Amino acid sequence: MARIELKINGQDRQLDADPQMPLLWALRDLLDMTGTKYGCGRALCGACTVHIDGEAARSCSIMLGEAQGREITTIEGVSGPVADAVVGAWRELDVVQCGYCQSGQIMSAITLLSKNRKPSDEDIDASMEGNICRCGTYQRIRAAILESAKKIGGDQ
Repeated sequence: MARIELKINGQDRQLDADPQMPLLWALRDLLDMTGTKYGCGRALCGACTVHIDGEAARSCSIMLGEAQGREITTIEGVSGPVADAVVGAWRELDVVQCGYCQSGQIMSAITLLSKNRKPSDEDIDASMEGNICRCGTYQRIRAAILESAKKIGGDQ
């Protein structure tokens, strides 16, 4: 066990935990932040996606020791014009079916649109690769990303 200092959603947090514990488990089990989901435990499905220093990252494969001193944002803490546009489009277009993967999908979409306000279909495919939707809502996800781009000034 060690004292781990993290900055999560703009707040300083301290945990007494094993530095080799995956960030995902610290978020869910120690901090009760259950919006980030466990999917595969191998960084293959995207359900556990969070932002670390503004980049989409799979929290199941990032150890607490690696996360220390970095800016972590979970689905509970997303904010700003891009996040608002993405979350709004997800609701308007009724993207969610079962919802399990959607926090990871949204986190990846926010990262994409934060860097590229006019993504092509190829850009979307590349950015969303590895985010698996068991219900197959990929067409609605793409439509929501394109709608979000329009809302933030990246008219298609």
